[in-house]
Amino acid sequence: MLLLILLAPQQQSILPTLLLLGGVLLVLYFMNILPQQRKQKEAKNFRDSLKAGMYVVTVGGLHGKIVSLDENTVTIQADKNVKLVFEKYAVSIEGSKRVATKEEKTKDEKQAETKTETKE
Repeated sequence: MLLLILLAPQQQSILPTLLLLGGVLLVLYFMNILPQQRKQKEAKNFRDSLKAGMYVVTVGGLHGKIVSLDENTVTIQADKNVKLVFEKYAVSIEGSKRVATKEEKTKDEKQAETKTETKE
């Protein structure tokens, strides 16, 4: 009988298992959930900062200039007499940033050209 008690399996602590589970959840949070929340916050800030006159790109690839804004919609002028209404969520953040940087470069180049022409 004493031999059976000595050979019986000992109960292990649940603490190491809980620590491992907590560590996995912590890693999951910092690698997946937190970056996604940052991206959503950046998207919301971008949509809130949209103004008339900005050049944007929609998620469908349409390039145009914002003519007017509503609470949830954006009216984009794609050509001289072509105005299209889109949801704000249809404006691509990445595409619009690329267009904005290209426009800034062309403006800087034009300014540099005019400065060199005036010096000559």
